[in-house]
Amino acid sequence: MIVNILDSKKTILNKFISEIRDEVIQKDSLRFRRNIERIGEVIAYEMSQTLIYEKVETKTPLGTKTIELPKKDIVLCSILRAGLPLHNGLLNYFDHAENAFISAYRKHISDQKFEIKVEYFASPSLEGKTLILADPMLATGQSLVSVFEALKKNGTPKEIHVACVIGSNDGIKLIEKHLPAETKLWIATVDNKLNEKGYIVPGLGDAGDLAYGVKL
Repeated sequence: MIVNILDSKKTILNKFISEIRDEVIQKDSLRFRRNIERIGEVIAYEMSQTLIYEKVETKTPLGTKTIELPKKDIVLCSILRAGLPLHNGLLNYFDHAENAFISAYRKHISDQKFEIKVEYFASPSLEGKTLILADPMLATGQSLVSVFEALKKNGTPKEIHVACVIGSNDGIKLIEKHLPAETKLWIATVDNKLNEKGYIVPGLGDAGDLAYGVKL
């Protein structure tokens, strides 16, 4: 797996990351969602430099110009519900993409044990396409692995990109074992630890709850 950690460079991205972590600022759910969306836009720009391009002739009022544009073969798949703001940010740049949505959640067996349940799934064919799999939090990595396994029934992509906001080293190691070796991971920042419940530390809390309200 090729791992791209975007906060290794000093850019405006760091401001967005700081604000989604800040326990005072993140109380504003509208700003929280917008910051996740803006991080998605930064990830999309960085990712766009590695995609497959083709020459397209564009007609202007005064003539024609040949421009290299990304091939229109992208499927953008997000994990509900926390993935929606990140999905929107990516879609702002890859506006020609097809879209897929899948639900994955932790079903707790005990305080420290859980299994991943994948239920709702809507996706076009992935055969021979560029798959962008978006999930803001890469904690244990179990959700991404379960989602990837579920997606296999819809075809084999020609290339796979994973877009995340915050991850852990443990999560990265797990998806490296289960996703194809040529997969590219684009992640805004990485923290060192998981707590006993499998949440990223210092992380930011529950991204879905911060974006859309506390669930039952």
